[in-house]
Amino acid sequence: MKQADLSAVCSIEAVSFSNPWSAATFRGEIQNVGISFPMVVVLEPDHCVVGYVLYWQIQEDVQINNVALHPDFRGQGLGEAVLRLVLKEVRDNGAMLVTLEVRPSNAPALTLYRKLGFKELGVRKAYYTNPVEDAFVMGLELRG
Repeated sequence: MKQADLSAVCSIEAVSFSNPWSAATFRGEIQNVGISFPMVVVLEPDHCVVGYVLYWQIQEDVQINNVALHPDFRGQGLGEAVLRLVLKEVRDNGAMLVTLEVRPSNAPALTLYRKLGFKELGVRKAYYTNPVEDAFVMGLELRG
């Protein structure tokens, strides 16, 4: 993800979440080199940004902080493909555990995360706002 991608990323963020991140938040992640890994999903040949994933890797631990696809591109396996690519990359970089939070009401995301092998580790009460909702903390142990 680069500064030039922020307009498209923020547009996708706004249609994906009820409490969207600001451009300043994404800008901070772009600048947090060495820990934060913001990636965009680009379709060729138009070089159109249709999604993004942002994760932190600190040695063996990875936290997926944000992932979204534009609604026009959901349900086509693109999100799964991107997350599989991320999981391969972090595994290759020595990660042993990947965690994330997800709304219990986000059935498509839960289905995908479970398909990828994530398990529910716990609940963060009233983690989300607009509307207030708990978060499932999910984790995936990576081996070899």
